[in-house]
Amino acid sequence: MPALLAIWGEVPPEHETEHLHWLLREHAAERLGVPGFLAVRVLRSAPGRTLILYELADAAVLSSPAYLARLDDPTPWSRRIMPMLRGFARGGGPVVAAHGAGHGGCVLAWRLDAVPDPAALPAALVREDRVCALRLMVVDQAGSGLPTAEKALRGGDAPFAALLLLEGTDQAALRQAAAWHRDALGPVGDGAAYGTAFAMRA
Repeated sequence: MPALLAIWGEVPPEHETEHLHWLLREHAAERLGVPGFLAVRVLRSAPGRTLILYELADAAVLSSPAYLARLDDPTPWSRRIMPMLRGFARGGGPVVAAHGAGHGGCVLAWRLDAVPDPAALPAALVREDRVCALRLMVVDQAGSGLPTAEKALRGGDAPFAALLLLEGTDQAALRQAAAWHRDALGPVGDGAAYGTAFAMRA
C-alpha cells in the first residue's frame, strides 16, 4: 500500500535560505537515494515554515535498515540544520484513502490527533472546481517513533495520528470546497494552506 512521510519544521528568517539550500542541494536527493523513497515535495506556508511530503512505496520503508542507517548517520550539514528547526513534527504511514489524481500546486493540510473514518471522507470533494485530490495518511506510530541520532539533534518530534491533504490549483477553491463539505469532513478545523516550492522524483 502506498505511504507518505510528512515532516513539518520552521526556521528563523535569517536561516531560511540555508534551510532551503540544504533541502534542495543535499537532503532531498539523499532521502530519494534510500530504496522505497519515490518522490518528495517541499511545501511552504510562510517564510521559514515548511511541510515536506515524501511518497513511499509502503510504510515498511520507515523502519528499513537503509533508512535507519541514514537517520543514525546525519551529514555535517544536517547536524547544523537540525538544531535550528522549531515546531518539528514527523510521521509516516499508509495512505488509507485516496480520491482524485495527481498533485496540485496548492494544498490544504490537516494534522489530526485522531484518525477519521476513511470510508466517510467525501469523495465528491475532488469533483469541485479546481480540486484534484484528497488523501488520508494514518501514522504508523511504531515505525515513526523509532529513536535515531537525527531525532536526538532536534530534541524530539511532536506526535500526530493522521494527515489529511486536499490539493488543487488555488487556495480559495480549496477553502470553498472544504467549506461546502464541512459536515462530511467532520471536526478537522480549517487546515493549513501551503504552496509547492520544490519537487523531485527518485
